[in-house]
Amino acid sequence: MMSRMEPSAPSAPQRNVSLDAFRGFVMVLMMAEVLRLSDVARAYPDSGFWRLLAFHQTHVEWAGCSLHDLIQPGFSFLVGAALPYSIASRLARGAAFGRVFGHALWRSLVLIALGIFLRSMHSRQTNFTFEDTLTQIGLGYPFLFLLGFARPLVQWIAFGAILFGYWLAWALYPAPGPGFDWRAAGVPPDWPHHFTGFMAHWNKNANLGAAFDQWFLNLFPRPEPFVANRGGYLTLSFIPTLGTMILGLAAGRWFRAAAPRVPVKKFLMAAAAGVASGLLLHALGVCPVVKRIWTPAWTLFSGGMCFAILAGFAWVLDVKGWQRWAFPLVVVGMNSIAAYMIAHLFEDFFRSSFRIHLGQDWAKRFGAGFEPLVEGLAILACYWLILFWMYRRKLFLKI
Repeated sequence: MMSRMEPSAPSAPQRNVSLDAFRGFVMVLMMAEVLRLSDVARAYPDSGFWRLLAFHQTHVEWAGCSLHDLIQPGFSFLVGAALPYSIASRLARGAAFGRVFGHALWRSLVLIALGIFLRSMHSRQTNFTFEDTLTQIGLGYPFLFLLGFARPLVQWIAFGAILFGYWLAWALYPAPGPGFDWRAAGVPPDWPHHFTGFMAHWNKNANLGAAFDQWFLNLFPRPEPFVANRGGYLTLSFIPTLGTMILGLAAGRWFRAAAPRVPVKKFLMAAAAGVASGLLLHALGVCPVVKRIWTPAWTLFSGGMCFAILAGFAWVLDVKGWQRWAFPLVVVGMNSIAAYMIAHLFEDFFRSSFRIHLGQDWAKRFGAGFEPLVEGLAILACYWLILFWMYRRKLFLKI
């Protein structure tokens, strides 16, 4: 719902600017897809600079990581980081557990519904798919909420059990054999990203998660039977995504416990442990680092990267106090759901409006190769101005 921010109760926890700025950074990366840097890179194929930017604005094909791949983990991580503050604030206002948990269930349902709605925008009918960022968070949120009331040891046991159990289930599911029909799974037989040996259990559209979706998604009305997701994305990824949110839960708990100090060293140690363990699992052939199917190794690696980014923001903003530069990010970060909806709903409106009122080729005045970038910058500026207008009026979209 839309609400006006009221002054916090005296016992309510103080906001950490670094969390809002980090959230804003993640949302700006997502909204910046309108810049279409891949189109610019194709227009200037000899430029390593534009190729580098384009790489980091696209998802890697399978194993590995780009900056763009960290958007969903970052958003999920920050949901967990915000939860200790949310719980403390509600309890400080005297809310009973049952009422707070009821709100968590409602929030979960709304996030799931929003994700399905956004995935259905260009479909002939409701597109029942559950791999959208909001839907994935919604599926895991009630479990995260309950863990928010548990002792830290229980949270870490749950984290380990989730990752190991998920890994074991995939490892026990049969890997694709020599006669596997890759074309039927929507994957070229000569696709260069196929794994061999034990790692083949995590091949695209030939894994436990794909088999689950071939059953589960066909329970819903569809214009044609579901066979495979083109990108390899899965419903069951919400389970290891819950692991990412638990890491964020630990970050938020450490933030509150250390206040007014900032546990930058603890964040950096967690970052090193997460990145190193994820890469080690990949290097040893135990589990690959693949974002599209959210492998346990990806949960560790991306969680470590989130801790590293949070440490950077916390040191600059909360320790050093250099906060003015982050204001544009805070404006976005404090209204992340609104930013997510704006980016999905308003792009075509702004693009067509610019072309109607400024001319079809208005952005080509800066060079045909830069047309996508110029047009995207104008759209991105409009996104931010809407969020700034909401920020000035203390209007924050909450669920």
